[in-house]
Amino acid sequence: MANIVAIVGRPNVGKSTLFNRLVQKRQAIVDDVSGVTRDRHYGKTDWNGSDFTVIDTGGYIVGSEDTFETEIRKQVELAIDESNVILFMVDNQVGLTDMDKEVAQLLRKSQKPVLLVVNKVDSNKNLDDTYEFYNLGFEEFYTVSSMTGSGTGELLDEVVKHFDDTEFEDPFEGLPRVAIVGRPNAGKSTLTNALLGEERNIVTDIAGTTRDSIETLYNKFGHEFVLIDTAGMRKKGKVSEDLEFYSVMRAVRAVEECDVCVLMVDATRGIEAQDLNILFLAERNRKGVMILVNKWDLVEKETNTIKEYEAEIKKKIAPFTDVPILFISALTKQRVHKTVETIMQVTENRSRRIKTSKLNELMLPIIEITPPPAIKGKYIKIKYVTQLPTKTPQFAFFANLPQYVKEPYKRFIENQLRKNFDFTGVPIDIYFRQK
Repeated sequence: MANIVAIVGRPNVGKSTLFNRLVQKRQAIVDDVSGVTRDRHYGKTDWNGSDFTVIDTGGYIVGSEDTFETEIRKQVELAIDESNVILFMVDNQVGLTDMDKEVAQLLRKSQKPVLLVVNKVDSNKNLDDTYEFYNLGFEEFYTVSSMTGSGTGELLDEVVKHFDDTEFEDPFEGLPRVAIVGRPNAGKSTLTNALLGEERNIVTDIAGTTRDSIETLYNKFGHEFVLIDTAGMRKKGKVSEDLEFYSVMRAVRAVEECDVCVLMVDATRGIEAQDLNILFLAERNRKGVMILVNKWDLVEKETNTIKEYEAEIKKKIAPFTDVPILFISALTKQRVHKTVETIMQVTENRSRRIKTSKLNELMLPIIEITPPPAIKGKYIKIKYVTQLPTKTPQFAFFANLPQYVKEPYKRFIENQLRKNFDFTGVPIDIYFRQK
């Protein structure tokens, strides 16, 4: 199961600095996803072989510093809900504040592993100032400087000890998992209901682990997959608290756990920054991707044609544009069956295997006609290509000087592969290696 680490604490204790250090400076990073007007809020990283997602609850906070804003309380509660481990950050330079005590009180009720992190301890000289944080009631704490990175290794060693190693017994072993994600009110629940219909007897509901994301078996018209229901995951009261942040947390969790990510966009609003964040996260996690433009029945057809709308979306999601885009109405069930067919097609594309002989027969002549540009008089010769034995499509091209192959040529190769084999909706990885 996916592991999520949340960084919580009052404003300006250095949460975002620690977050940036964890997701940017680690060696085995996939990447992080940046919001547009806000701070970055979630990214993927690993430590000692354990992959996990880091969530920064900062950057959303409004209001003054001296009151424990209801806004912060919501952020913290939601992060606690979704995460496996919580990093509670305090600021050694400012010292212990009433707001820290309030956050501590909230965290103690959570029943989750909480690690107290005292930030801005830049040298042994400031160590004496840290002892007052024992008043928060935690048995121990970790001193770090998120600016210089000192202490983060010991902290991460402790973090990964709390990940759940127990093997998750999957009642739906082998079936593709599909998550429907998108902004609030894009129509996720309506689509889920349209897909499952009233015949609830063909449905098996199995609650996930502590997070209660409901997984439902879809089994109709000869198609079978598991629907991760992100629409009905929480009680109504909680959802209305902070829809914006909540939908991000929920979508991150769903993307982590699915094989195919169905991004629902409200046709009347278009694709927005938060939708793009989720899409890029799915791409970097090598998930299958498709976009559903819902409420198409409400759009003025004179001003918007499907072609123009699609072109606009592709411009925003570039360079990964080989993504199926369907225009639907979940309410009137228009093209809902087509949605299911596309999900199955993307699933198939994600596990597509191409024979080595066929790959070489097709790709080597293309490479011969358009070889990589020579660099400093050195000519790059690509001799052989093979698909790697990985879950998702990854290809290795063996060359005499792999280090000289640049990004534009990789994109050219990817486009050629896409032109000749159906990898629609699936990220492809291309590696150049020493022959």
